[in-house]
Amino acid sequence: MRQKAELQPAALVTSEVAPRPTIRDVARVAGVAVSTVSYVVNDSGHVSPETRLRVTSAIRALRYEPNTMARNLKTGKASSIGLIAPDLANPYFAAVAAGVQEAAQASDILLVLCTTQSQPHWEDYYSHVVRARRLDGLIFLSGSGMLTASLLELIQRGLVVLVDEKLPGLDVPAVTSNNRRGARAVAGHVLDMGHRRIGIIGGPPQLWTAEQRLSGYREALAGAGIDPDGVPILHGDYQQASGMVAARALLDVPAAERPTALLCANDMMAIGAMLCCREMGLRIPGDVSVVGFDDIPMAELMEPGLTSVRQSGHALGRAACRLLLRRINPHDGKDEEEVITNQPTTLIPRGSVGAPARQP
Repeated sequence: MRQKAELQPAALVTSEVAPRPTIRDVARVAGVAVSTVSYVVNDSGHVSPETRLRVTSAIRALRYEPNTMARNLKTGKASSIGLIAPDLANPYFAAVAAGVQEAAQASDILLVLCTTQSQPHWEDYYSHVVRARRLDGLIFLSGSGMLTASLLELIQRGLVVLVDEKLPGLDVPAVTSNNRRGARAVAGHVLDMGHRRIGIIGGPPQLWTAEQRLSGYREALAGAGIDPDGVPILHGDYQQASGMVAARALLDVPAAERPTALLCANDMMAIGAMLCCREMGLRIPGDVSVVGFDDIPMAELMEPGLTSVRQSGHALGRAACRLLLRRINPHDGKDEEEVITNQPTTLIPRGSVGAPARQP
């Protein structure tokens, strides 16, 4: 009986939900006006050190949590933003997300991450969620290149910054890398090694990045006296499996016709191409040279190391977040560092490129 009697009060306590403390409760406990608590919470107005201490002590004692949405509407400062990305399995996309998170965290901003698997309907759905949840802005890393209705509405409201992507015909703030120059440099490196039979594994043709990289390859080929229209091109989806499929289609031809080098529009497809070469018994770079783009950490761990174009996904994400926050609150003035919207690219030569074993 005694044990049962002891359990009853505990059950009563856990079944009750204490009311959420309000700013008026904090003011009452601290013995100050509600406006004084507001000054402390929003770091505005003049409050003496002694009064500030009383207010912060009352906030801790009551476990008071300010209404961030209401505070944001009043002050015009961001409190939460969204990031839409294709996935995080690709280390480059993960690096972009990490850069966004770093910048958001430094500004005490909540980041809501949504992944779409490059499907337009998910891009539209999450754009709608960002709008419905009244997030302050959106950083968009497209996987489909499609412009959905919900995304267009956010763009028209000035709440979107693109990462490593542009939408033709629309003036949308974007942070990009010099994809064209990087592609031209890596293709030039392959051509300088003596390759003339080239195969290209391009990215999704509807994406601006893929178009820019393909343009860079074509410029390098034309500069070397090779007709770009005569070079075989297959398009993948930036995933490893598509690189394997495309490489097999390009390489499964008579040896005299086989490309001696493959230009791949990202590292994941290049790694797929390297795996395909091994399955086919082709040596890298003895029989086939392979290059990628992005310089993800796995590139230097491949055997041989993958020649690639380095771009910093982390720097792109960080810059995109800072640019978005400046657009949301242009009068903040705390972040005075320049935002570089056109990030550099760097050729990283490794062992996956060598001179061709057979001249045309």
